[in-house]
Amino acid sequence: MDYKDIIKDLEKKLFHPVYFFCGEEPFYIDMLTNAIEKSVLDETEREFNQFVFYGRDNNLATILDAAIRFPMMSNYQVIIVKEAQDLKDLFPRSNEKSKGKDDKEPLLLSYLNSPQKTTVLVFCYKYKTVDMRTTLGKKLAKSTVFYESKKLYDSKIPAWIESYLKDKGLIIGHKALALLTEYLGNDLSKISNELNKLMINIAPPQEITVNDIEQNIGISKDYNVFELHNALGSKDTAKAMRIINYFASNTKDNPFVVSMGALYSYFSKLLIYHTLKDKSQNNVAAALGVSPFFVKDYIGAGKVYSMASIQKAIHILKEYDLKSKGLGNTSMDEGDLYKELILKLVYLDKVALVEEEEEVG
Repeated sequence: MDYKDIIKDLEKKLFHPVYFFCGEEPFYIDMLTNAIEKSVLDETEREFNQFVFYGRDNNLATILDAAIRFPMMSNYQVIIVKEAQDLKDLFPRSNEKSKGKDDKEPLLLSYLNSPQKTTVLVFCYKYKTVDMRTTLGKKLAKSTVFYESKKLYDSKIPAWIESYLKDKGLIIGHKALALLTEYLGNDLSKISNELNKLMINIAPPQEITVNDIEQNIGISKDYNVFELHNALGSKDTAKAMRIINYFASNTKDNPFVVSMGALYSYFSKLLIYHTLKDKSQNNVAAALGVSPFFVKDYIGAGKVYSMASIQKAIHILKEYDLKSKGLGNTSMDEGDLYKELILKLVYLDKVALVEEEEEVG
C-alpha cells in the first residue's frame, strides 16, 4: 500500500489492527505514525488509550500483552512501538533443521492470526527491511498495513521537493530548486523542515526564489556551491575566488566535507557528459539527473574541461578529501584547504603541467 493511500484511509477513519512501517528512509515512517497518533483518538481519549513503547527498553511479550487489552471509554486504543528494530524477540531466529513439534509459534505471528480489533498496533521498524521470504514476512505483508519506506536516490530529490511544494500549492524556480538540492542533500526530514520554514512566509501561488531561500533558510544566493559550479564551469576565476573566500570565512555554514561532496558530484556529472554519444538536451538531463534547464551549463563546462582535466580534478578532490580528514601530512584548517583546493581547480591545466615537469625532472 502506498503511503498516500494509508493517509486517505486514516482521513476516512478506516483503521486497521496492525501497521508495520519499515525501511531505510525514516521520513515516511514518522509521517505515517504521526498521522495515526492524530487520527484515531481525540485529545481526551489519548490520555488513557495511547501508549508508546521503545524497542530497546521492552520485549514483544510485554507489548502484545498490552495490545490484547480493551480500551477505556473509547472505541480504540493505540499502541506505538518506536525503535522496533531494537526488539530482540520481534524476529526470533529458528533452526529449520531442528524444528519439531515442540517449537512454539513466533509471538507476532500468533498475534497476527487473531489481532485485537479494538487495538491499533503500530511498529516503527527504522533503517532496516523485512525478509519477505520468511513465514512471518509473508504474514506481515498479508495481514497488516505494510509499508516499506525506501531511500530516495539523489537524482530523485528535485522532483520530490517539487511534489512536496505542489501539494501545498507552491512552485519553485529552477535555480532555487538546484540551490536547495545542493545544500540539503537527501535527508527528507531535513528537507521538509527547511521547506516548512519557507512556507511560513510564502503564500500560494507565489513562486519560491533564491531570494526567498536566502531570507528564510540562510543559504546565500550569491555565495553557494551552485554558483561555485557555474564559476568553475565558465572559468570565471574572480567569481570562484570570491565564493571560496566567503566559504573560508564561514566554514560553520559551509562545511568543507559538504562542499567537497557537491564538487565531486559536479565533476562526476561532467565526466558522464563526455561519455555520452547522444548529447541532446533530454538525454543529457536524464543521464546526469538534472533539470533540462541546466543542460546548457554542462554543455558549456564540457567545452571548458576535457575528459583528462576532469579526471585530474576528481583526483585533486580525493586528495583534499583525505587532507580534510587529517591524512596526507597536513595541519591546514578548512579555510586554507578551501583556498588551496580552489586554486588548483581554477588553474587545473597549469597544475597538471607543473606536475608533469616535476615527474620528468
